[in-house]
Amino acid sequence: MSRLTVRKAVIPAAGLGTRFLPATKASPKEMLPLVDKPLIQYTVEEAVASGIEDIIVITGRGKRAIEDHFDRSVELEENLKGTGKSQVLHQIRQISNLANFCYVRQSEALGLGHAVLCAQHLIGDEPFAVILGDEIIDADVPGLAQLIHVYKKRHGAVLGVQDVPKADVSRYGIITPKRLSHGLHRVEDLVEKPSPADAPSTLAVIGRYILPPEIFPILRKTAPGKNGEIQLTDALKTLAKKSPMYALEVEGQRHDAGDKLGFLIATVEFALKNPALGAEFRDYLSTRTHTTSNNRRG
Repeated sequence: MSRLTVRKAVIPAAGLGTRFLPATKASPKEMLPLVDKPLIQYTVEEAVASGIEDIIVITGRGKRAIEDHFDRSVELEENLKGTGKSQVLHQIRQISNLANFCYVRQSEALGLGHAVLCAQHLIGDEPFAVILGDEIIDADVPGLAQLIHVYKKRHGAVLGVQDVPKADVSRYGIITPKRLSHGLHRVEDLVEKPSPADAPSTLAVIGRYILPPEIFPILRKTAPGKNGEIQLTDALKTLAKKSPMYALEVEGQRHDAGDKLGFLIATVEFALKNPALGAEFRDYLSTRTHTTSNNRRG
């Protein structure tokens, strides 16, 4: 297997989803429906469309619904077959055939770096992708595929980034960039959630990574940081000093579905694009906006 072939993706999904409580008290955040599919399915579909064959989901307590979603449900399939719902049956069967799935339990919430480290025995000596499931990227060319293209040309770790307002930099990992070409940068350094005054740029890491296996020994030596968690950013800082690391400004519409407002905005945008719902939903929004505007005037 070529060291330039990216076949595996890690999806960390062991978080508690506290920003969506009480909805996530007994249901995984990753299974919240974005119109008609759970959030994590959009992530998996992006990975598969980018050439990924093996999906490694890092789960935790109470996440069994994720496994069930990507598994076959014979009883449901038989019911759909018996009622003549062939189109829905096809959609359901496609879900379990998207990729090869493997699940690893993260026993404690010890940070993103620790979650990635949990997959080491399944990654081996290969480059791999990391995708955060609450970052939804709507793009003609899948976001992850854009990063893989850069990796094949540059032979170094690649981070997906987006230019964000300076007031928002404290929410992200921020890179110190050296511009190479339009949208592509060499990563000189990274800092986790800096204040606007201390931020080296406004280019924020957005939850898409292509990493070499050399990240694993670095993660093992990375000391826990804030809240006792092993931060992936800290390991990336070390990796950037040892080998070339790149940042690509991902093309496409990014939705931060990890908070309530971002999730609602993503729901509206994807509903408007839905072939079955879009036209009626657009009419509803237009009527609703018009009614609200008239009420304010009154």
